[in-house]
Amino acid sequence: FQGTPYFNFYGGEIEFKLMSMLKYDAVTIGNHDFDNGIEGFSAVLHHAEFPFICSNYDFSKTLLKEKTLKYKVLNIDNIKIGILGVGIQLDGLVNEQLYDGVKFIDPIKTANHYANILKNEKKCNLIICLSHLGHEYSDDSISDIKLAQKTKNIDLIIGGHTHTFLEKAKKVKNIENKDVLVNQAGWGALALGRLDLFFDKNKNEITKLVDNNFNKKNYAKI
Repeated sequence: FQGTPYFNFYGGEIEFKLMSMLKYDAVTIGNHDFDNGIEGFSAVLHHAEFPFICSNYDFSKTLLKEKTLKYKVLNIDNIKIGILGVGIQLDGLVNEQLYDGVKFIDPIKTANHYANILKNEKKCNLIICLSHLGHEYSDDSISDIKLAQKTKNIDLIIGGHTHTFLEKAKKVKNIENKDVLVNQAGWGALALGRLDLFFDKNKNEITKLVDNNFNKKNYAKI
């Protein structure tokens, strides 16, 4: 929403229409989505032909009640992909009048809760967390790196907020000592992030592509 006069004039309508044309599968909410308040965001939300996944924001006492999802499951070529989303603490970051009624819930507990549902109840082969926590901080603030370290069942974290340009995704060990890919592609559509993931024929093992010599035979590319 932030960075060009288009938002100032259209309030997000243009962005949502363009994202819909690009066939976004899902997004999560960032702090700048509250720049025009809950009312402003809700007024243009119908232009978005994709779901907002907000696992750790409780909108039940706002105009956004039942307008966002806690998680979503996509089925692509018989691969079940679970998606959850976590946002940053708005207190001290956004004018409290702009997010009045929104309840913030601990992102680590929330991510573990919904990742468990997606893995064990929904039987997803891949679990992605869309994050607006920020990549990494020098203090104890929750970041994508800490989220990866303190959770399980999440395979990939796609982040934002800190506008971090990564040349390639980072591998971080989770609480079960398994690899989690953490990626962020800067801001303002100046770069496009891409990750290629491959699954075995049983769909229950994920192999992260680390070089161009990977043997693609008998694997489904997503």
